Amino acid sequence: MDEIGAILNEIVRAEGAAEREDLVDGGLLDSFAIVSMIAAISERCGVRIPPLEIVPENFNSAKAIRALVLRLAEE
Repeated sequence: MDEIGAILNEIVRAEGAAEREDLVDGGLLDSFAIVSMIAAISERCGVRIPPLEIVPENFNSAKAIRALVLRLAEE
C-alpha cells in the first residue's frame, strides 16, 4: 500500500477508508483527522501543506490527497 493510504488507514481506522470517495463528506475525516493527516504527511512525505490547500476537495479521497501531495512536492 502506498504511504498516503497507510497514513489514511492509521488515522481513520475504518474498513476500506483508502478506497472511499467521501471521506470528508461522509464524516470519516473531521477537522482533527485532517490536521493529523497534514502532520503525518509533513513528517513522512516531507511535504508542507499550506493553509489555502486545506479544503474538503483535497481530502475527500486518498486519490485527492495523493494528487495534492504530488502537486506540492513538485513546487
